[in-house]
Amino acid sequence: MMLNGALFLLVCGAAHAAASGGDGPLLNGDFEYLPNRHQLNGMRVIEPQAIPHWRATGHVEYVEAGAKQGDMVLTVPEGKHAVRLGTESSIQQQLRVTRGKYYAVTFSAARTCAQDEKLNVSIVPGDQPGELPIQTVYTSSGWDSYSWAFQATRGLVWFVLHHGDDGVDDPACGPIVDNFAIRMLNPPQATHDNMLVNGDFEEGPYITPGSPWGVLMPPLIQDHVSPLPGWRIMASSKVVKYIDSEHFSVPHGSRAVELVAGLEVALLQEVHTVPGSSCRLEFSVGDAADGCAASPMRVQVATAGASRTVDYNSNGTGGCNREALDFTAQANSTMVVFYSMGYHMTSDGSGTLCGPVIDDVSLVCVPQHHARRLLR
Repeated sequence: MMLNGALFLLVCGAAHAAASGGDGPLLNGDFEYLPNRHQLNGMRVIEPQAIPHWRATGHVEYVEAGAKQGDMVLTVPEGKHAVRLGTESSIQQQLRVTRGKYYAVTFSAARTCAQDEKLNVSIVPGDQPGELPIQTVYTSSGWDSYSWAFQATRGLVWFVLHHGDDGVDDPACGPIVDNFAIRMLNPPQATHDNMLVNGDFEEGPYITPGSPWGVLMPPLIQDHVSPLPGWRIMASSKVVKYIDSEHFSVPHGSRAVELVAGLEVALLQEVHTVPGSSCRLEFSVGDAADGCAASPMRVQVATAGASRTVDYNSNGTGGCNREALDFTAQANSTMVVFYSMGYHMTSDGSGTLCGPVIDDVSLVCVPQHHARRLLR
């Protein structure tokens, strides 16, 4: 996305109060503070500052629950109001953050027109924008919650959400977005007891209290910040789901990852190792108690030194097994990879995608000369 003149002036001007970069909703992140009606033409926003605490450019619509496009009722993810981004449009909000710290932004999105709708997310000033593919709907609600992360390069930045050209004729066509929140990430450190960073998945994006859907974490290119510290999601357009113990069965602690996209996505982390070291990878595999019944659900776990297929017989009501993989480190770094070998839906017929849950992952390696000493 190009930085246009209007956005440049917004970044340089910074003449109004900015949202704090703490944990919780952005200012008017649910769009329930209404614009003045004279700033709207029907649903279309006609003044950049019409939506309180936001700036809008291009074809942006302020949507009320029950509004229609032709015969189709437009989905409002939460509450009574949301925003629809037409072709070549954007919304942005200024954030007050701490330079050098990592943050994750969470929001909900629902596709309305084109099959290949995508959203570009960026921080100005900051890195190149990231792309969130929203073609696949993972829940029966018609919308999903997504997360995107960044490292702050300034104390005052603009969060920008941009929707491009879908190749459709109607300029109003585009995704509906709602329920924006932010969380500062505090990545834990690896230890002798666990060489993996954030192996228990307790550090991750903001999950809105009361939201029963979890948060999707999209694929990442190498240079982007992960909303799940320590881990990367490798795929072309699919995601993994971040879940909490308030709404799901979690093997350990209060957070875990559900592999909802089968063979099309992998969860991985690269760890520094000493060649020849004896290593043990331990992890929990279970189900989220979301009706994901399958016998078995299969998880493939792999490193450069070994791989294993783990079968978990799920009745969709929760539970887990503790598993392990022993291997010898082959190089100065070792990639730990998890992926689901099947595609699953919840048993209620809603079409909600689901899969095996991974949690409480630990890796311990003992150098070869230490291992020999322990055997004596």
